[in-house]
Amino acid sequence: MKLIRYGQPGHEKPGVLLHEQRYDVSAFGQDYTEDFFATDGLARLAAFLEANAGALPPVDAAERLAPPVARPSKILCIGLNYADHARETGATPPAEPVLFMKSTTAYVGPNDDIIIPRNSVKTDWEVELAVVIGRRASYVAEADAPAYIAGYVLHNDVSEREFQLERSGTWDKGKGCDTFAPVGPFLATPDELGDLDNLRLWLTVNGQLMQDGTTANLIFKVPYLVSYLSEFMTLLPGDIISTGTPAGVGLGFKPPVYLKPGDVVELGIEGLGTSRQVVKAYSPA
Repeated sequence: MKLIRYGQPGHEKPGVLLHEQRYDVSAFGQDYTEDFFATDGLARLAAFLEANAGALPPVDAAERLAPPVARPSKILCIGLNYADHARETGATPPAEPVLFMKSTTAYVGPNDDIIIPRNSVKTDWEVELAVVIGRRASYVAEADAPAYIAGYVLHNDVSEREFQLERSGTWDKGKGCDTFAPVGPFLATPDELGDLDNLRLWLTVNGQLMQDGTTANLIFKVPYLVSYLSEFMTLLPGDIISTGTPAGVGLGFKPPVYLKPGDVVELGIEGLGTSRQVVKAYSPA
């Protein structure tokens, strides 16, 4: 299945993508929340779709797409997880996963605007494969990890490099700014994807190809990441794990290239669709 959510912020409704057409499933009676995943929601939704085949109301293509999972409890991210990206930033590939977190207030829809934070001059892009947890997970063995995965999503791990790397403290302050986690357009259940270890990722800025990689080059693979993270914290249903980005980020260019107001970022992953964000300057509400 491919799960979508749509509507204006604060008024999102659940839906599905069937044969490239969006359908409303509000009659199912539950949004795609932590409770949905924790109570076998995917199986219940599949049964609902079968029982209502041909009777689902279509969703207008003009409707805003929201993030496909209702607000997760955590957005966990892995840094330097592609060797080519580590090299371009001058970092040594890590011996174990580098973990940072994005705030839930960074979480937006796949085509929502990216807002450059006040005083930012180094806002950057990162196309990433992200994992959605389907079951409460603690101390999970690597071999058992796939059973804890609800699906996968496309994520742009937007980053402010000065905040992240040049100011004291953790990476988080450069990763969790408002609008810095566009996710979607849909959640694809694992059966919808091909070879998870050989998916193409790409990103363009103003039509120019910046990133063009493959998940074959992940240093730490998805099952290992789920197992590893579950050693340090309980993963809750709906939590998101973003697995890292390949080479081609703005920081890696010589000289570096960063986003500016008016830029258009487009990105995609094989089997997970595409997203598009327009970059805008911060403006007080």
